Amino acid sequence: MGDTPVPMLWTATPTETLDFYRALGYAVTHEQTRPYTYLAIERNGCPLHFSSAPGSLEFPFERVGCLVMVDDVAAVHRDFTAALRTRYGKIPAKGCPRITRFRTGQSRFSLVDPDGNTLVFIQRNEPQKPEYGGSGDLEDLARVLDNARILRDFKNDDKAATRVLEVGLGRFAAIAPPLDRARALAMLAELSIAMDDSDRSARFRAEIRALELSADERAIIAEELRAGTDLERWLTETH
Repeated sequence: MGDTPVPMLWTATPTETLDFYRALGYAVTHEQTRPYTYLAIERNGCPLHFSSAPGSLEFPFERVGCLVMVDDVAAVHRDFTAALRTRYGKIPAKGCPRITRFRTGQSRFSLVDPDGNTLVFIQRNEPQKPEYGGSGDLEDLARVLDNARILRDFKNDDKAATRVLEVGLGRFAAIAPPLDRARALAMLAELSIAMDDSDRSARFRAEIRALELSADERAIIAEELRAGTDLERWLTETH
């Protein structure tokens, strides 16, 4: 059958670790706290093991500990969202534990457990070589938009995506088509929601309203803005 790698993660709170993963649908296959901590869990044939961390570390200590390739990343995110909302009353989107958002077209998300272990769940057929910096087939603000999308959806780096968009608008707003400007502002509006700045998001939406767009272009941007509305609902809905 070949070799099978088993991720080894750290835990300083064994009981909390098991409770967290049980809530997500993981089965506990081994639980040991004496003479040392050793835990094993499994979900959908994917095992995770935990042991005590070096005493010099202060928890939570965030690190990417595991990549999990899945057949339907959207379904996994949906299941985890429901489980976490049930356990915590609403989605934990900051601190430890937390889960990153997911939008249509995205191919990965991150889950951070109470100890800071980060699991990145990835669609099995995700494109292998995203073009960081934006597609070479695009120019000016269109390329900036593509770069920001990759930073947002592949690297989960909202701050970098925001900086790229702000710099890009500064450089290309005067020559960019109004639709590309509106797309950049819509993305900034969503990123502002993700970073808990609803006032800033409202300002970007106001800038979009001031643009001269055709009816068809307004319809396109309405779809883009819906992502921010959906994100706000996802973050604030309670169980």
